Amino acid sequence: MRNILFIILCFVWVTTSAQEDLEKLIAVEGPKNEKVTATFKSGNLINLKTTETIHRHEMDFRVDHRFGDIAGSAGGAKNFFGLDNSTDIRIGFDYGLLDNLNIAIARAKGATEVRQLYEGNIKYRFIEQTVDNRIPVSIAFFGSTTVSAMGAAEDKQSAASFTGFSDRLSYVTQLIIARKFSSNLSLTVVPSYLHRNYTAYNDQNDLFALGIGGRAKISNRIALVADYIFPFRKSSNKKYREEVSGQRYYNALGVGLEMDTGGHIFHLNFTNATAIQESQFISETNSSWGKGQFRWGFSIARRFNFSKK
Repeated sequence: MRNILFIILCFVWVTTSAQEDLEKLIAVEGPKNEKVTATFKSGNLINLKTTETIHRHEMDFRVDHRFGDIAGSAGGAKNFFGLDNSTDIRIGFDYGLLDNLNIAIARAKGATEVRQLYEGNIKYRFIEQTVDNRIPVSIAFFGSTTVSAMGAAEDKQSAASFTGFSDRLSYVTQLIIARKFSSNLSLTVVPSYLHRNYTAYNDQNDLFALGIGGRAKISNRIALVADYIFPFRKSSNKKYREEVSGQRYYNALGVGLEMDTGGHIFHLNFTNATAIQESQFISETNSSWGKGQFRWGFSIARRFNFSKK
């Protein structure tokens, strides 16, 4: 796992070092505070959100799918390298109230003890990078609320042994900070906070995490995307939960290709995260790249315009 992270960090460093400053690649002939556009092509990388929002009166329909393990004890040819299984599926609709303010609803299968997830979220981009570097980064706020509709588990130590409606709720807030270094490279840093009203016995209700990600353009239509998220768990809680469940916690790492077909943005990715929702993959990624417990996944997004103009 450390070797994979080291390789990604080296790649980012080398690529960044090779890029000229954005000012040198884009002639500053327009207004002084001309805004940088298309820092990313989509509102998502693989696991992380980006600063991108859709325009006012537009709707973005998005489907995310994660298959089973490609290798390891649960993968291989017997399960057609994970294609026979599905760990998580999410269908969502984003709508642009303003050019920089989106609201969304989604339904996900869920990939932990807690299933049948309904989500509502908001994304607000309140700072935008400018070409002249007077504003060097774009910053967006993302917040979501997720509720589980599954029946309560009988095991009282389970994260799904709900006793009331509030036990079914979890919340995620993220500050998404991104910079477009050139037409070929964009990077993002995502400080995150997760609160779960109810957890498995001796697990954390509150969890902070830090995500990093990037997009490196390969051609006009294809780009390499990658992201990694590190949750700051208390070692005592982590050790207890691992001893009880018999599973270790790992940090979510994803790599993939982004393809712009003209009408759709299509992501083909590989990640050790089984879950798609932030409320689950930040806190409960139990799969390891080193054990072959990574999976093929894809996402496809289609945008519709409802503006009368």
